[in-house]
Amino acid sequence: FRGKLETLLPFLSGSRSSKTFKPKKNIPEGSHQYELLKHAEATLGSGNLRQAVMLPEGEDLNEWIAVNTVDFFNQINMLYGTITEFCTESSCPVMSAGPRYEYHWADGTNIKKPIKCSAPKYIDYLMTWVQDQLDDETLFPSKIGVPFPKNFMSVAKTILKRLFRVYAHIYHQHFDSVMRLQEEAHLNTSFKHFIFFVQEFSLIDRRELAPLHELIEKLGSKDR
Repeated sequence: FRGKLETLLPFLSGSRSSKTFKPKKNIPEGSHQYELLKHAEATLGSGNLRQAVMLPEGEDLNEWIAVNTVDFFNQINMLYGTITEFCTESSCPVMSAGPRYEYHWADGTNIKKPIKCSAPKYIDYLMTWVQDQLDDETLFPSKIGVPFPKNFMSVAKTILKRLFRVYAHIYHQHFDSVMRLQEEAHLNTSFKHFIFFVQEFSLIDRRELAPLHELIEKLGSKDR
């Protein structure tokens, strides 16, 4: 599945050659998390996404969520990287997902009071913030035997909630560009995988998913 995407993307993106928006986050080869990622990729290849997101038998839930969160960051990074030239200060002066949903940025440390900013600025803040969380060994330990912190689940939920907003923005504001690049199948598969995953473990509040409610219903009904 992922191998196919990697070979397709340079072709689809022309001279951009699968540029990611931020540096890709790699899971160290040979680690248990790397094995989990390989398991996830193998089950994704079966085409049954509902089954692919389930916690593998005997595995730690935190670790499974950590591995998948890194993978979604990389996927969204790549998807957004292909449309950055269409998402500009002038085309997207506010970070929105359709006329009813607008997002203001705050990270609780550097920017405590939510600020209104353009979509490219917001997504830059968001992806940089996610990257910082993923690189923090106390939050996302990559070494075997190092325990996950007590607040891991709430951090993971915040990351996924924010990553969802990038999908929502792409679907609402840039789907025509995605179609022109013939990347809609890639976007839809990635988003479906993401939604099935967050639904399986109740990681994002339904209200947060409202901007793409109809699409989520459609994706779910096809799999019942």
